Amino acid sequence: MNPFQYQRARDAAGAIHAVSPRSKFLAGGTNLIDLMKNGVEKPEVLIDLNRVALAAIEARPDGGLRLGALARNSDTANHPLVRQRYPLLSQAILSGASPQLRNLATNGGNLLQRTRCPYFMDPGFSQCNKRAPGTGCGALDGFNRTHAILGASEHCIAVQPSDMCVALAALEATIRVQGQSGERVIRMADFHRLPGDTPEIDTNLKPGELIVAIDLPESPYAAHCHYLKVRDRASYEFALVSVAAALDMDGGTIRSARIALGGVALKPWRAEAAERLLAGQKPTPELFQAAGEQAVNGAKAYRGNGFKVEMAKRAVTRALANAGGAA
Repeated sequence: MNPFQYQRARDAAGAIHAVSPRSKFLAGGTNLIDLMKNGVEKPEVLIDLNRVALAAIEARPDGGLRLGALARNSDTANHPLVRQRYPLLSQAILSGASPQLRNLATNGGNLLQRTRCPYFMDPGFSQCNKRAPGTGCGALDGFNRTHAILGASEHCIAVQPSDMCVALAALEATIRVQGQSGERVIRMADFHRLPGDTPEIDTNLKPGELIVAIDLPESPYAAHCHYLKVRDRASYEFALVSVAAALDMDGGTIRSARIALGGVALKPWRAEAAERLLAGQKPTPELFQAAGEQAVNGAKAYRGNGFKVEMAKRAVTRALANAGGAA
């Protein structure tokens, strides 16, 4: 690990004033410290945010909920309002990491998780456009069992690792950020970036911006939702494929649906065509199977991950069945 200076911010304004191109914000540190130990991240200054008052979870007047960026994942998942109004989010968070890590990790930090692609995580591999732009993508012709089947490019086929973000995408959250130019709001759908020809840029945050909160709109999906995570072992493992599925039911008819997939792209993948297919229909196994097929339309498999296409189809089908009671 490289030497670094340590600063402690007292408030959001102080943190933003202190930030520079050679610094990083530190909250839970559950990803950043690993990257520093591996030599992937080499900040010269760490700005500790843990004294900044951004941990509140509060109901909003419009019926939604505001999650402070520094609220711990465990506190968010177990908050009564989250469990009651947004059980999909609670399920997703509790499926990730371990209780010890969830007790330390923050909501804002979870949004900023970087890929766990081994070519990115280990500087011993020379080819990684995300870590060293222009060097190539080692996963293209190497180990790619866990890699993307949607939205990838010839420059990067890594996946985004967060479970929480998949649920936030399905729930159409917005991210509140603050920088030296003031505060702005980013839709969850626009927060993360696909690799294109600039895979080194993970998000649409501007330099020096600080995540201050996550806003959830009022949701009609609490009664019929399910988060399904398919992984190599039952706990403390990243998803091969995950699905956040939610249905708004009007009697025996699906009024609207939300489907987001994880483990398949460098951002949470909204299956909007599959959502449209479900709207106005009666929930049946055949309908949910058709939605699963639609959700992976356009998927491209690589040498080691072709199984993920079929896995994603079946995961969407099963998640919808569990959410809608048509299993």
